[in-house]
Amino acid sequence: MMIRKDNEGKMTLYVAKKDQEDEISSIEFESADKWGGLIEMTDGTKYFIEPLDAMPKLPITLRARRG
Repeated sequence: MMIRKDNEGKMTLYVAKKDQEDEISSIEFESADKWGGLIEMTDGTKYFIEPLDAMPKLPITLRARRG
């Protein structure tokens, strides 16, 4: 999955296998010292990304599983 920020500062998630892109509505951990966890899309789909020790520089490609 690829996570990136658009010009308005909204984060989007792109799933290549499904050719699906949607806006992220919430991220479980979104601080300077912990980022990731359960991610929810605006359509209600949930994914889990192992939390990182710091907020990454976007865009970033990560492995995720359905939440």
